[in-house]
Order: sequence, then structure tokens, then C-alpha cells
Amino acid sequence: MVWSLQAPTDLSESQFVQWSKLLEERTGIQLSTQQKTLLQSQVAIRMRELGCEDYNQYFHDVTDGLTGLMEWSVLVDRLTVKETSFFRHRPSLEYVRRFLQHRIDNRQLDNSFDIWSVGCASGEEPYSLAMVANDCFELANLAPYYGITATDISQSALNQARRARYPQRKLEPLYPEEVQRYLTRTDDGQFEVAGKLRDRVCFSQGNITRIRTMPVIKMDVIFCQNLLVYFRRWLRRDILNAFADRLKPGGVLIIGLGEAVDWEHPELRRVVGDEVQAYVREERQKQ
Repeated sequence: MVWSLQAPTDLSESQFVQWSKLLEERTGIQLSTQQKTLLQSQVAIRMRELGCEDYNQYFHDVTDGLTGLMEWSVLVDRLTVKETSFFRHRPSLEYVRRFLQHRIDNRQLDNSFDIWSVGCASGEEPYSLAMVANDCFELANLAPYYGITATDISQSALNQARRARYPQRKLEPLYPEEVQRYLTRTDDGQFEVAGKLRDRVCFSQGNITRIRTMPVIKMDVIFCQNLLVYFRRWLRRDILNAFADRLKPGGVLIIGLGEAVDWEHPELRRVVGDEVQAYVREERQKQ
């Protein structure tokens, strides 16, 4: 295959609408006109790799049968992978710590403590949740009876998450004692997450816009931050309602600040406070 060094021409408005519609249909992500340059650059990079110079031809290739689906799986990684970090919003993680600690202190853990990290990207978020959970169990001198399900649409991001190795710059949000306890420097200068955390995290590919087709597994914590903001309002509400159905009685849903300012659910109550946006499912009354 001959590689082209010539950059494709700019996307026309009609082509931008066409590509934006495809992205929203398949991922739920809504692009504004201000994001045209971002879309164009990622599509153009992939086209250059394939030696393709025509947006319309590439669009046909991406939407044509099984080979199109395979090519789409490559392109969607370029369009959806978001930057993340350990303890990206520490107040939300600390809320999970207090929530679990309260359960342990009051002997309210009859079964496994289950967490769902939604839109986990390259793994920093679920490993941060694992650090918090492990801290609580070790402090109480209990066996670590917890599990974390981490989902994302990007297979390449999930592969990176499973490797559990990160450059030193990724460790900047962590406290020194957290690095010491949960990461080990490797021969190549990377830092690897401790096996006792990796063993508690299960990574799985999933499209959250298809949540109604996913198995209903009840969770103690559903953690979804910096994801809903990319969706239309009606889709956000549908996803949040589905989250509510997947919470155990007394379970908590945590989303990013301001991601759903007007959403309410009859069986959930909003946690009071300005640092986190969390909702607790009411306990069912015993008959």
C-alpha cells in the first residue's frame, strides 16, 4: 500500500454533519461545530495511514459491512479516548471511602462490595477506586471482599488498563504513601499497579449508550464522571435512570459535578454538598 503524504482537504459542512451523525449514532457523543477541527484531524490521520485522500470514500469504507465495522473499531479509539488520571476528582473518591467505611463500621457488608467504573479509559479511575476500597478493608483488618467492574467503549484503552503500567508523570495526583503502597517501579521506568488491586478489577468493553441491553447487575457504587457531558440531555437521563435500576438498596451513584443539574429519580435522594454530585438509593422498608 502506498502511503499518502498529502493532507486531505478540509471537511465540508455536509461531510462534518455526516461524520458527526455517525459518531452520535454509534457512540452517543454529540459534537459541536467548534469540534470540527478535532474530528477532521483524527479522521485525516487515519486516512493518511491507509493512503486514502477522499472523506467520502473513507466514510463508505467505515460503514460498509464487516470490514467497515473492523475499521470503525480502529477509528473510534481515536475519537473517543479521553485523558484521565489517578484520583482525578479526589472529593468523589473520598466520598466512596467514607461510604464504604461507614458500611464496615456498622457491619452492613453481608456480601461483596461491588463498584462499577463507567467510562474507565486507560484504568486510572478503577485502580483509584481499588486503592480506596483496599485501604478500608485493610484498616478494618478484613479480607478484601470487593470487586470493581470497569467498562469502556475503546478496546485499545482497555488493553492499556489491563497492562496496569503508567509513566511517572501519571502518578503526580497520588500521595507519596499511595505510590509506595500500590505501585512498583519496573525495569523500563514505568510504574505497575500492585497485583492485589489488579486482581479485583475486571475490565470489559461496553457502549454505555446501549445500557438497556446490558445485564442488570446490582452495584453498591456506580462511578461515572466526565462522560455524560458528551451526550444529549435525553440520553443522559435515560442512562441515569438505568443506573438507578442497577443500584443495590442503599447504594450510591456518583457523577461529575454539573453533568445532570436537573435530573431526579423517585427512589434516589441527592446527597447534600457542593464537592460531589451523588445520589443514594433509598433502603427498602422491611415488611
